[in-house]
Amino acid sequence: MFSLRTLPARAGRPSICAQCLRLNRISARPLSLLSTHASRPSADQKFPAKPYPSSILIPSRNFATKSTADELIENIQEQYATARDEFEIATEETEKKSVYAADDRAAAREELDKLKEMFEEALAGSEGEEVQRRVGQRIRELDNAVAGLEKAASEE
Repeated sequence: MFSLRTLPARAGRPSICAQCLRLNRISARPLSLLSTHASRPSADQKFPAKPYPSSILIPSRNFATKSTADELIENIQEQYATARDEFEIATEETEKKSVYAADDRAAAREELDKLKEMFEEALAGSEGEEVQRRVGQRIRELDNAVAGLEKAASEE
């Protein structure tokens, strides 16, 4: 290392880094914002005590798993999407008064009945309350919409 100071001057005074390290070890508190260790370490203690156990500083990662309610709801939502598609097709064909309207309404009713059966089975299980809370309203709305479509078609 190149220095402009003479050899005795360099040897007489320790570097700033060494001074900082020595001061931190003896008198300074840990710099962590999480530290609750208010007292200074004793002179015989080389390093300050850890304020928290290492398990808190390095958290383990727990991966989420699907609950049985999530699996039931996922299956119900897939059937709901199918029933909703059939309802939309039946609505379009009924508005056009096409020859396929009656068959499409029957297909919409069939898919809705499958959906309601899945829903009733889920309600009977241990996760029934959760299933009711998360998808019950949408199923009732679709049921009312299909019933209204059938009623409107029968009046014409």
